[in-house]
Amino acid sequence: MDLQILSELSNDASISVPRLSKKINVNSSVVYSRIKRLVKRKLIERFTIVVDDKELGYAVKAVAGINIDTKQRDHIIEELFKIDGVREVAEVTGRFDILVTIYSKSLDQMHKMVSEKIGRIEGIQSSESFIEMKSRMKAMPYMPSKDSN
Repeated sequence: MDLQILSELSNDASISVPRLSKKINVNSSVVYSRIKRLVKRKLIERFTIVVDDKELGYAVKAVAGINIDTKQRDHIIEELFKIDGVREVAEVTGRFDILVTIYSKSLDQMHKMVSEKIGRIEGIQSSESFIEMKSRMKAMPYMPSKDSN
């Protein structure tokens, strides 16, 4: 039941408890108490929205793999977050030290951001950018399918 609630809330966090309870065929008071418990257990961190970046004009998304001088890690991450369009910085294993998710309004703006801003941060040794062409997402991949019962 908790996974059903999490799945429905991840699809639409604004769904009312009565509507959710009808959808999963469970009493409203039970659904309400389960949601409170999921929040208390920190399985739900917060209720939020998903903004359509393209509707705001941010048509280009890229991920940049960056190799850095690890002695300057904090400085580099701080500088990256000063750049408009940098949304996320993740420290990773593998061939890059960090992956940076970037949004821009055009390819030209993305080029300027990567070459003139990111590329000039002291301590960045090399970078490789990957422009997103198309994206697909699977909602709640840990939700058991109905076939696996």
